[in-house]
Amino acid sequence: MELTWINKLRIAAVAALGIVVLGILAWPLVAPADPLLPVRASVIDFSGTLLLLVLALAIGFAGYFIAWPHGREIGILGVPFGLAIWAGRSGPMRALTQIWDDAAERAALVQSLRVEPLYWMLLVAAGFAGVLLAQRLRQAPRNSVLESDAQTTRKGPAGNAFANSLMALGVSVVISQFFVGVFVQNLAMSHNLAAQPDVGQIIFGVAAAFAVAGFVVKQFLGQSYILPALSSLLVVGTAQVLHYRGQTLQRFAETLPAPFFPHSVFAIVPVQLVTLGTLGSVLGFWIAVRYDWWRKHETF
Repeated sequence: MELTWINKLRIAAVAALGIVVLGILAWPLVAPADPLLPVRASVIDFSGTLLLLVLALAIGFAGYFIAWPHGREIGILGVPFGLAIWAGRSGPMRALTQIWDDAAERAALVQSLRVEPLYWMLLVAAGFAGVLLAQRLRQAPRNSVLESDAQTTRKGPAGNAFANSLMALGVSVVISQFFVGVFVQNLAMSHNLAAQPDVGQIIFGVAAAFAVAGFVVKQFLGQSYILPALSSLLVVGTAQVLHYRGQTLQRFAETLPAPFFPHSVFAIVPVQLVTLGTLGSVLGFWIAVRYDWWRKHETF
């Protein structure tokens, strides 16, 4: 898929659909009672969750036809762009660490952060399901980049698609976590520790970190953006095992102010991690596709 002006318009139209329906109209379903607090899945009731899933499915379904004939590639962007509005409006993580200030409460907070990304990924998956449903109803020919990429994956460098996918997932976790630590920083406050960054820094840093993961996974392992996006479910748990256990929890709770964290991952609200991670993974995938095309057709 070439990024022509008409495709840019298709992307803009799908993004606008997600932003208006989810980001603006559905905001009351997720808005915290205190506007200074982060957006959390725990404030959304069961009926609200069902409504969000239906809206996500509808956005993916409509996005497929809006972006036709590239609905499969572009339609999936509607839900992440809508969630990105929530990510930008969310309060910072330090608002929670100021409230949950002893070691036991911090441990409970970290445990909740490990599980919550699954909730937001379900909304992203519902949007993707809407795209697949529309594609099935349309009975589109199977010639998209993702499908040809899946055929490459089935062959795999070692003839083992499962092992290749597992490797891609692991590589994505390592790369995204490392580059989140590099990009998502508040240098003015850090003092060799991760400090609460501004929301603009989070948007750039998380998207860029997962774009690197998406590029590497596509370029060297022949996988699509799905596994890098799914790695956002594992980043917090991995960071907790490596950086935020036992004595570290105790030390941060008792001796350091709320805006300081053992790793930048813990300064990111789950909706920000999943949403921006998904968009970054898609961006990295298409950069790799474009790079391959450039290397084959434009080198001298």
